[in-house]
Amino acid sequence: MNCSKNAQILKLNNLQENKMNIDRVVLAERPKGEPKKENFRFEKVKAPKLQKGEVLLKVKWLSLDPYMRGRMDGSKSYAEPVSIGEPMQGECVAEVIDSKNNGFKLGEIVSGGLGWVSHAISNGKELRKIPKSNIPEQTSLGVLGMPGHTAWVGLNKIAKASPGETIVVSAASGAVGSLVGQLAKKKGLRVIGVAGSKKKCTYATEELGYDGCIDHQSVASVGEFKELVARYCPKGIDIYFENVAGITLDAVVPNMNEFGRVAVCGMISWYSGKGLQEAMAFPKFWRTVLVKRLRVNGFIIFDHKGSFPEFQKEVSPLIQSGEIKYKEDIREGLERAPESFLELLNGGNFGKMLVRL
Repeated sequence: MNCSKNAQILKLNNLQENKMNIDRVVLAERPKGEPKKENFRFEKVKAPKLQKGEVLLKVKWLSLDPYMRGRMDGSKSYAEPVSIGEPMQGECVAEVIDSKNNGFKLGEIVSGGLGWVSHAISNGKELRKIPKSNIPEQTSLGVLGMPGHTAWVGLNKIAKASPGETIVVSAASGAVGSLVGQLAKKKGLRVIGVAGSKKKCTYATEELGYDGCIDHQSVASVGEFKELVARYCPKGIDIYFENVAGITLDAVVPNMNEFGRVAVCGMISWYSGKGLQEAMAFPKFWRTVLVKRLRVNGFIIFDHKGSFPEFQKEVSPLIQSGEIKYKEDIREGLERAPESFLELLNGGNFGKMLVRL
């Protein structure tokens, strides 16, 4: 999904004369702890001349995703960090507005990892054409894109969910969690969500079909949280789809059944170091894993590109028919990307967060 090596995102030292300016949001400095607006910088640069084999793209939609937080740090991870002074990375939907590549025509809509920019130049190798359909084009960044694929892989390939089991999904109304819950219900599981407000929980139960949902903002302690989870899951928990970590992990793990599975997709509550002091002691957690013979499986969606067609084949018809619902949190203008991203990291989104350019 990361196309930064092939999407030639406009560097100052390679620019040539061109009348068009490119707006971009770059990483100004690495955050120390929780990211702040000062870590980003808005710039205008001139576009380079289009070369043979390249296409010029106008970005229409930018996806904001929690994993981007890790790329702001300089430490080694599964994806290279963003360099200081370079645009923040992210998936986009864009329109071809000029082409010297025989594989792309003017007006075609594509998706790819173009970054936080208004325009980009690409050699096209990792662009994916979006076919015309009655499904909105921006769904290729959400329910039919990387977040949706993540939900599908985590449920089917990692957790290996089966009918009759109980699954708990954290961030239940988010881009990943909302699809996990709906697909799990279609498979015949009992589905309990955890979300960050009464409004989000109501959406999970009344719109997405969850059997129950716990508002973690309303609990006074880990002990109370643990009791609530037990009440909602009287037969215990077979699968925990982990997006959040923090006190949700502390409340869920003690309620896991023997031979339960934990699909570790993310841990957004810990990304900036918050809440680590209050977290369950590692020896206690590890003992629970041992005693209950839990299978804890972290996964990165970039390792599962080969299953993307299978995912789309199953989920696209469900979107078209309206059987699967999705929610988008749309912000207007590239300049709003930094503040919107910070809101996302603190649970301020309701649904898949997108920026419309």
